[in-house]
Amino acid sequence: MGPFAVKMVVILGPVKASVIKVSEFVAVIGVVLAAAVVSSLVCYSEGLNLEGLYLLELKSSLTDVYNHLGSWNSSKQTPCEWEGVGCSIGHDPVVVSLHLGSMNLSGSIPPSIGGLVHLTSLNLSYNALVGTIPKEIGNCSSLEFLYLHNNNLDGEIPTQLGNLRRLLSLNLCNNRIAGPIPEEIGNLSALVELVAFTNNLTGSLPRSFGKLKNLKIFRAGENMITGSLPAEISGCESLQVLGLAQNKLGGEIPKELGMLRNLQTMFLYYNEFSGLIPKELANCTNLGTLALYANNLVGEIPPEIGNLSNLQKLYLYRNGLYGTIPKEIGNLTLATEVDFSENSLTGEIPREISNIRGLILLYLFQNKLTGAIPVELCSLRNLTKLDLSINNLSGPIPVELQYLTKLLQLQLFDNLLTGSIPPGLGVYSPLWVVDFSENNLTGRIPAHLCRHSNLILLNLWANGLTGNIPSGVTNCRSLVQLRLGTNSLTGNFPSDLCKLVNLSAIELDQNEFTGPIPLDIGNCKALQRLHLSENFFTSELPGEIGNLSHLVSFNVSSNKLTGEIPPEIVNCRMLQRLDLSRNSFGGSLPNELGSLSQLELLKVSENKLSGRIPTCLGNLSRLTELQMGGNHFSGQIPPELGHLSGLQIAMNLSYNNLSGTIPPELGSLILLEYLLLNNNHLMGEIPSTFSNLSSLLGCNISYNDLTGPLPSIPLFEHMTTSSFAGNKGLCGGPLGACKSPSVATLSPSEEEMNAPHGKIIAIASAAVGGVSLVLIVIILRFMRGPAEMVAPLQVKQLTSSVSDMYFSPKEEYAYTMKVTEKCDIYSYGVVILELLTGRTPVQPLDLGGDLVTWVRHYIQSHSMDPGIFDSRRMLIKDHLQWDSGFSW
Repeated sequence: MGPFAVKMVVILGPVKASVIKVSEFVAVIGVVLAAAVVSSLVCYSEGLNLEGLYLLELKSSLTDVYNHLGSWNSSKQTPCEWEGVGCSIGHDPVVVSLHLGSMNLSGSIPPSIGGLVHLTSLNLSYNALVGTIPKEIGNCSSLEFLYLHNNNLDGEIPTQLGNLRRLLSLNLCNNRIAGPIPEEIGNLSALVELVAFTNNLTGSLPRSFGKLKNLKIFRAGENMITGSLPAEISGCESLQVLGLAQNKLGGEIPKELGMLRNLQTMFLYYNEFSGLIPKELANCTNLGTLALYANNLVGEIPPEIGNLSNLQKLYLYRNGLYGTIPKEIGNLTLATEVDFSENSLTGEIPREISNIRGLILLYLFQNKLTGAIPVELCSLRNLTKLDLSINNLSGPIPVELQYLTKLLQLQLFDNLLTGSIPPGLGVYSPLWVVDFSENNLTGRIPAHLCRHSNLILLNLWANGLTGNIPSGVTNCRSLVQLRLGTNSLTGNFPSDLCKLVNLSAIELDQNEFTGPIPLDIGNCKALQRLHLSENFFTSELPGEIGNLSHLVSFNVSSNKLTGEIPPEIVNCRMLQRLDLSRNSFGGSLPNELGSLSQLELLKVSENKLSGRIPTCLGNLSRLTELQMGGNHFSGQIPPELGHLSGLQIAMNLSYNNLSGTIPPELGSLILLEYLLLNNNHLMGEIPSTFSNLSSLLGCNISYNDLTGPLPSIPLFEHMTTSSFAGNKGLCGGPLGACKSPSVATLSPSEEEMNAPHGKIIAIASAAVGGVSLVLIVIILRFMRGPAEMVAPLQVKQLTSSVSDMYFSPKEEYAYTMKVTEKCDIYSYGVVILELLTGRTPVQPLDLGGDLVTWVRHYIQSHSMDPGIFDSRRMLIKDHLQWDSGFSW
């Protein structure tokens, strides 16, 4: 007998000592090869039974950093005393349970696990196992509990799991398992619980689910399951929990779900269900939670929902529901939370809601509800959170709301509410959040909003409130955000606010506050947002602002602040938005601003700042908008501004005293949409690199001293001339074609005419004019009309008529660049050519640049044919009636 045969005897010895059923023997034979893999272990463990060997192979495939499996060795015949191993009682015990959960094990599950055919419970949850679920688990036919959840398992659910006919509970959640739920799952007739949420499951749900008559819990949310919800699931007559949220299920919700009379929880939120909410759901009278939110459901809320007498939580928000809220909602007397927000519901809030005495949460925000807030809601003594925001509610805030002793969150913003805020609000309620912004409320801010020192957010923005901020608010130590902008509040900046260590946002913009910003502002260490714009704050900005190391957004625009910008502001390293515009700041811009690496917006426009623009601003790589217009900045535009690669919204340097040329580096701002350089003293040509500004939507370079052609930018071709006005030397695009250098030489200046060689140029110009006129006569004689249409005409009359009708000093200047009497002869010839050809004096460069050159080239190329004349020449001939004997 060979070595391998000896080993086989050792392996099978313990098995022969017991009574083996045929099926068990087949299972053993099926894993003999797997046992052979660990044959090296056998030499040292001849007393350990086969199940022990399988477990040792499992151990060898795992990494046990904390040595939880240290007791797993071959010192005894059975593994029954090993950590996590449970065995049957009696002679020849077998392994019936394996509980290795939460042992920080890693590695994979080997196929040999299928050799533990007596297992009734397998728990490998809360570890770091990887790989696939071995199909050999399907051999564990006695398995009742299979817990593999909270690992990193992948692959698909093996179809062999359908062989586990005794399985009661299967938990695979929180893994990376992919693929569909196999159809064979319907074979698990004893299954009570199936949990597979938070995986990567895809495909449709198998219709075989209808066979699972004992299934009570089915949770497969947070996957990518598609298709429709099969109506066959109504066959799960014992079902109590249906959880399929956060998938991609679509179609209509099947009305057959109404047959699940034992259903207590239905989670179908965050899917793609469409159509109506089936009224048949009202038959699920044991339903305690119905969550259908974040789908594409439409239609009205079925009144039959009022029949769900045991319903406690009803979530229908974020759909497309319309119509009125049914008054039958008041029949849900056990409900604690109702959320119909983010729909298109209309009509008034039904008073019957006040019948839900235990209601804790009522969210109806972002609908189209109208009418007044029902006073009856104030009888809901358990109400904790009430949000009716973003509707069209009108009338006053019911005074009785101030008596709700459990109210924590009260949000009524973006409505049409009028009147005053209940003066006792906060006296009885331990408020956390109060948001009445964007209404038409008037009067004063109630003094007791923070009576219980719980208030975190107070938002009264965009109302008509008056008076001072009450001390009960400015001393509210729990306050995190204070938003009081866009009202008519008065007084000085409340220094007590600077003592609130939790305060992260102060928004007092668009009010009527006066006086200086106090030095105590530096004590607001947690402040992230400080908005004080559009008030009447005066004096200098205190340097203590630099103590606000967490400040992200700072806006003091449109005040009456003076002095220099404090250099300490650069200590606000987290600053992303800085707006100091429309004040009276003077002096130079601190160079250190270039060190604010997080800055995205910088506005210092409309102040009295002077000096040069700091080159270090080019370091602000995250800057998207730069507004510096309306100051007294001088010197050149720093080329470093071309390094602002993130600049997208605007660069405004207009209305300053900037000089020099436009740096070509600005052409690197390929994301820039608006560039304003107007009203400065810039000179030279517009850089050709501007052709790279493909995102540009608007540009103004007017009132500078720029010259030369406009760059080839599509935007320039369609801009009005006002964007280029005040630059006498610009041409091209909407300004008309640029002049040819040869044309300019044909326009002698008065100085040249006074010079000795100037006379020669003048004579030459006159000669060219004369030759041109002779050429015209020759052309006319060649092309003259019938004799009966010709009559004498005086040259004087022609001259007067043409000069009045067709030629103005502006056009002459456009052509010759200089208006003088000494170029009259030449101009006269040009006028005649205009009449005959129908063309303007200035021609495109590719046609010669000027009319005289074009005529000369045409005659050279085409001789003297009728194409040189305007198509309307017959009208000219009729009016002028040339004489065949006319001579120049």
